[in-house]
Amino acid sequence: MTRNPHDEPRSEDESLAAFEAQRRRLFGIAYRILGSAFEAEDVVQETWIRWHLCDRSAVRDVGAFLATTATRIAINVLNSARSRRETYIGPWLPSPVDTSDDPLLGAENAEALELATLLLMERLTATERAAFVLREAFTYPYPRIGEILRVSETAARQLVSRARKHLAVDAMHAVDTSAQKRLFRVFLDAARGGDAGALESLLAADAVSYTDGGGAVRRTARRPIQGSEKLQRFLLGVATWFWDDVTVELVDANGRAGAVLWRGSRPFALLTVAIRDERVTRIFWVMNPAKLASLAPLALPEGMSC
Repeated sequence: MTRNPHDEPRSEDESLAAFEAQRRRLFGIAYRILGSAFEAEDVVQETWIRWHLCDRSAVRDVGAFLATTATRIAINVLNSARSRRETYIGPWLPSPVDTSDDPLLGAENAEALELATLLLMERLTATERAAFVLREAFTYPYPRIGEILRVSETAARQLVSRARKHLAVDAMHAVDTSAQKRLFRVFLDAARGGDAGALESLLAADAVSYTDGGGAVRRTARRPIQGSEKLQRFLLGVATWFWDDVTVELVDANGRAGAVLWRGSRPFALLTVAIRDERVTRIFWVMNPAKLASLAPLALPEGMSC
């Protein structure tokens, strides 16, 4: 690889500037691999430390070096995190991020960003997940993916292919962003109003609701609620009390329409849904306080609440 003199920092200030220019991409890669904004930030910080301590005069391509470092750190973090997630109290969901104007992720497209997709990606091995993210979200060529993951180009292709096969069935017939936004609003109105007829027409027969309270929130379902009939009973039951004194603010989280639910000055839940064939197939309630700490910036300006 030929050294590009414009990419080679000559001072500490230039070194910092070179890193900051890549920060969004590094966060975007790490977040998609981990499904955790907090762990992704830790990866970015660790990448900075390694960049600061390395022999930067030997680095030929700053972006390539930092992306490789962040990816490898994220894979190690994911392998460690999965053992913790196995003992997580109740369903584990990815932590949401603000994508109203994509201020953090800096990705070329929204692939592997939706909460439903991130949850499905838990099925993948760490290297499959990393390969899928690099290819689908950041369009890295297969030889480069192989270099980052220390595998051959053929192996990199196989990793991406296996990941696609694991995710393909669930991704079929998913609706576009505008349709998801429209149907989310219909679902939200039906859930808040306890509209049995609307809920029956909206929910897919195999719909599932996941509530992530992390063991820190009382009165949350610690197991997924599966099936349209059970979900209708659940939503109609909570409609009599859950929405009392709740302020609902529409957001764009993880590339999809959602709502931050507030009581007083603090958010207590993020609600969003996945749609397939014009029906709600997945309902996500992120209620773990640790995952809601960054939700305040998600809220839209006054006048946009519903």
